[in-house]
Amino acid sequence: MESTGAPPSLGRRLVALLIDWIVAALCAVAVVGVHYPPRDIGENLVITAFAIGQMTLLTGLLGFSIGQRLMRLRVENRDGQPIGLARALLRTVLLSLVLPAILMTDDKRGLHDLAAGSRVVSA
Repeated sequence: MESTGAPPSLGRRLVALLIDWIVAALCAVAVVGVHYPPRDIGENLVITAFAIGQMTLLTGLLGFSIGQRLMRLRVENRDGQPIGLARALLRTVLLSLVLPAILMTDDKRGLHDLAAGSRVVSA
């Protein structure tokens, strides 16, 4: 399942991330009862925890989060397989710090992808 062609655009990736954060916020509102927009840092941390959990589980096991699926993206290892839970957690935590995602190589891999041994490709 080797991918070919250019990496997906940064715009598609950002839209996918925005969708994932919206889904996480809605889940946090429905399950825990936090407010949106969050009233304080505690509610913001709850939403962040939902986002990290959702993206880690789906990316690690399926190779895509909800937003990535809608934007026709997937995250894979060198063999074209999902990266697993541990590497997905590392990737997602680094992604939530923003800076590793902004710093990219020429082939559009952020530091979070380099650390996790992953890449984003068009599905």
